[in-house]
Amino acid sequence: MKFGVLKPAAALAAFLALSLSACQDSGLSQRALAPVPPETLARMEQIGTSKEAPMLIRAYKKEAEFEIWKMNGEGKYVHLKTFPMCRWSGQLGPKTREGDRQVPEGFYAITPAQMNPNSSYYLSFNVGYPNQLDRALGHSGGTIMVHGACSSAGCFSMTDAQIAEIYAIARSSFNGGQRAIQMQSYPFRMTAENLAKHRLDPNICFWKNLKEGSDHFDVTKEEPQVAFCGRRYVFNAQGSGHMDAASACPPLRQDPDLVASVSAKSSKDEEKIAELSQSVKPVRVVYQDGGMHPSFMSRVAETSRPEALAAPVEIALEDKPVRAAAKGSQLASKSPVVTMAAAKAAAQSKEAATTSSIAQSLAPDERREMSALAPDDNPVATIKRATAKK
Repeated sequence: MKFGVLKPAAALAAFLALSLSACQDSGLSQRALAPVPPETLARMEQIGTSKEAPMLIRAYKKEAEFEIWKMNGEGKYVHLKTFPMCRWSGQLGPKTREGDRQVPEGFYAITPAQMNPNSSYYLSFNVGYPNQLDRALGHSGGTIMVHGACSSAGCFSMTDAQIAEIYAIARSSFNGGQRAIQMQSYPFRMTAENLAKHRLDPNICFWKNLKEGSDHFDVTKEEPQVAFCGRRYVFNAQGSGHMDAASACPPLRQDPDLVASVSAKSSKDEEKIAELSQSVKPVRVVYQDGGMHPSFMSRVAETSRPEALAAPVEIALEDKPVRAAAKGSQLASKSPVVTMAAAKAAAQSKEAATTSSIAQSLAPDERREMSALAPDDNPVATIKRATAKK
C-alpha cells in the first residue's frame, strides 16, 4: 500500500464534495467541521509539524490506547497525542468472521471516502477491514469503525469529544493532500515483556509478523510500505514478480541498510524475550468482552456492556509447545465472548493454574498524554444520542 499526496486544493475539494454528498438529505454535519483544538495546534507547533501534515494512527487493544502521529518538516513521524480508548470488544487476536465482536489487528488504510460525518455514533470513519491479507485468510465481516458514543461491538470506541478531535486532525491532513492515513492496530505494545508473556498464544506467529511492521516504523519513524504475499505482511519490500496475499512471495528486494537496522532491533528484542522467558510464565489472557482504558473505570456503568468489563483471566500455560498449543486451540475454538467461569473451568480441567488480577495502572510513558481525555467528556449523553438515532 503506497499512499500518495494530493495537491491541497484538490484534496480540500474532494473532501468537501464527499461530505456534502453524504449529507444531501440532512445538511452538512457541523460537528464534522469542528476545528482542531488550540492546545493541539500548539502541541503541533512544539513538535515541528502542522495540522495539514500527514498523520498516522497506532492503536493498542490491551493498553486501550489510540495514538496520533504527525509528519514533521524532515519527513519523520513524531508522536502528537495519545487518546485513552473508551471501549473495545472481544479478545486479543485478529477479527476472523462477521459477528465475532473482534476488533481487527493489522495494517489498514483510511481514505476520505471512509469518513462518515453523519454517524449515529457522533462521528466515525471506517478503518478499511478487511484488507487483502484478511480476505486471503478467509476473514469475513466489515464496517469496522472508529467512532464516538463509548459503545463497541467490534469497533474502536472513543468519546464524542475524542472522535471530534481525531476527525478534525484527519480532515486537516486530507485537506493538506494526504491520500490515505495508515492505521496500525496491535493487540498490545510490541514489547519484549508482552511477547514473552504471550509466547504460547495461538496468535503469536501473526503477532510477530505485526511486530516486523512495528519495528520498521520504530527504526525509521517513517510510514512502512505495506504489501502482502505468502499469507503474511511484508514491509518496505519490492517484489520481482506479482505479489498476492494468497500466493508465495516472489524474490524480494529491500534496502540493505534498512534491513540491517531492523534486524539489529529484532535480534536485541529476541534476546530479551528469551531472557524473560526463563522467569515469565506464559499465559493466555481471556476477556469477557474486551476492555477500556483505566482512566474511564470510574464511569464504567456509562459504557456499553459494563457487566463484561471485569478484569481479564490469565490462564497459565505449560511451557511445552505441543501441550500448550493443544490447550490454546481448545480456547481459540470457543466463542470470542468467553465467560469468566468457562475460562476458569477450562483451565482447571487441564490442571493449569488460573489467576485473576485487577488490571494494573499503565507504566509511565512519555508518549502518553492523557489530557486527551476531557474532564467533561461524558459517555452517557453520547450513548443516549446514538440510541435515539437508531
